[in-house]
Amino acid sequence: MTDDTFNMSMRKFLKQVGVTSQQAIETAMREKGDTAGQTFQARVVLTIDGLDLEHVVTGRIDGMDKDDTTA
Repeated sequence: MTDDTFNMSMRKFLKQVGVTSQQAIETAMREKGDTAGQTFQARVVLTIDGLDLEHVVTGRIDGMDKDDTTA
């Protein structure tokens, strides 16, 4: 596999992770309703079979106003 092929496949995977994760978070926020003033602790665990890789990313996501939940 060339470096270009590797980079393209990795970017495609990471884009899919980012887009689908954002959609899932937005859906959960809309279902919860008004989350203004709340902070949610987030944790993502990435594992790759065959590479013995476990990568953990933590952070926070601030809630959104009720008016923003219809976006």
